[in-house]
Amino acid sequence: MNIVILDGYTANPGDVNWSGLEALGSLTVYDRTSPYELIERAKDAHILLTNKVAIGRDIFDILTRLRYVGILATGYSIVDTDYAKVLGIPVTNVPSYSTPSVSQQVFAFLLNYSNQVQVHADSVARGEWVNHQDFSYSLNSLRDLTGKTLGILGYGEIGRHVGAIARAFGMKVAVSRNTNGSAPRYFKEEENITLVPFDELAEVADFVSLHAPLNSDTAGIINARWLEKARGLYLINTARGGLIDEEAVLAAFETEKLRGYWADGYITEPPTQSSLLFAHPRVRITPHNAWASKEARQRLIDSATENVRAFIDGKPQNLVGNIL
Repeated sequence: MNIVILDGYTANPGDVNWSGLEALGSLTVYDRTSPYELIERAKDAHILLTNKVAIGRDIFDILTRLRYVGILATGYSIVDTDYAKVLGIPVTNVPSYSTPSVSQQVFAFLLNYSNQVQVHADSVARGEWVNHQDFSYSLNSLRDLTGKTLGILGYGEIGRHVGAIARAFGMKVAVSRNTNGSAPRYFKEEENITLVPFDELAEVADFVSLHAPLNSDTAGIINARWLEKARGLYLINTARGGLIDEEAVLAAFETEKLRGYWADGYITEPPTQSSLLFAHPRVRITPHNAWASKEARQRLIDSATENVRAFIDGKPQNLVGNIL
């Protein structure tokens, strides 16, 4: 079996390994593949693995040796799964590998707000404590998370994990209903967890953490109408940049409806143009790396390897969009 990885660098910049896949066939790994390089690199592949390189109908028609597509991620919109089904080509993804690391990022943002460790460590390094007249000082007010309410939009595995950590901090958790008004599939009544309509989430929460998928129902869901209900909210987005209306966020800063926006990622990645959000003093944006702890990337590679092994054994798993 010829196995080709089109864009392996973000999953493995060199600190983990592909040995499991190497044992399953003849493996070729490319760090990155442009659309112009795709056909030449993939033409002999029986098994094709991709993270962000799109595989559409036109590509499927050319790659006549292709028997399987594995996505090195959870989302699978980059692959035309409907056409893959017509061709009888299984497509798989890797669910759940990044839950711990993305959840950590949510609380990295929260603790950066509440404890401001870097701000004060930098102050000490500048000699400001040595020259201070008091034994203790704070450059800004430090805050407790205990007793605050964390709203969660998107109560899948990551959302549930974030909620559990929040409760361990003594926070209250408000879970949003789905956009159609139904309760999330895995929601259950527990201490310090309540279920609220989405339109009320901004009213009851001190912080809102976004974990919803980006689709036609959720694109721009954080808009001016929703933000108008906020009462000085901090918004955390470790899901997708397209969930927010950027202009609405900027306007909400001016009215104090929104006090901070902390995000891992942006609408286009990498950004194609400068954004007013990047330089705004109330914004913190990281380069879509919350998923990318070393442990998470190893889980990703291990799970992708098991997906390939299952396909070779005739028992494909983690199929998406094309259950055969």
